[in-house]
Amino acid sequence: MEHQRIKREAVPALNAKAFLSEIGAGMTVAQYQKRQSIFSQGDASDAIFYIHKGTAKLTVVSPHGKEAIIAILGPNDFLGEDCLADQPSRKASATCMSDCLIARLLKKDVIAALHAQQIFAEAFLHYLLSRNLRLEEDLVDHLFNSSEKRLARVLLLMANLGKEGESEPIIPKISQETLAELVGTTRSRVSFFMNRFRKLGLVDYHGGQKRGGLQVRSSLLNVVLHDGERQTRGLEIP
Repeated sequence: MEHQRIKREAVPALNAKAFLSEIGAGMTVAQYQKRQSIFSQGDASDAIFYIHKGTAKLTVVSPHGKEAIIAILGPNDFLGEDCLADQPSRKASATCMSDCLIARLLKKDVIAALHAQQIFAEAFLHYLLSRNLRLEEDLVDHLFNSSEKRLARVLLLMANLGKEGESEPIIPKISQETLAELVGTTRSRVSFFMNRFRKLGLVDYHGGQKRGGLQVRSSLLNVVLHDGERQTRGLEIP
């Protein structure tokens, strides 16, 4: 007996504009300045935020006061969606890394829209699962890959925050201290790797200066896909 293949319709991409229009009066849009707090760890978890423009970082602080960056998000990303899981308080802080335009969506209105519109609910669930997969990949990368490869991956992921269709994406200005936190290494090692990436033509500071950022070449992907030590001739520091 032959097995019949069940065709499944592709999950639609989340149409953020249409989704936001379903929220109605429960949404407010505001301008945020660079370094301005969106929400803080421990705040009441009663709303979701959507980034129209700009970039933001999620950070957590341990009971001993040590801070760590867990994600950097950009346009079309959501923040604070954990409130849908009935989390009473924020488990992380969100801070703007650049000037941002952000929408605030009340939890109750988001839930109502998801119940009313199945297509939005499916697309939003797909978005959340994709985000969760990204976090898992970040953890695996942090546990098993060299700091050189982790830095290359961070730069490539951040390059995706640019406009679609750019052959050589530009990422916003970001300090080497922030990169070191994301990669889990020291600033001196990040500086060393970035200088070598530049000399190898994998990144370009000059090309990004016109737009206030860093130009990332697609050839940087080779550092992630292949053996980094061989590709960069001893780039990694013992």
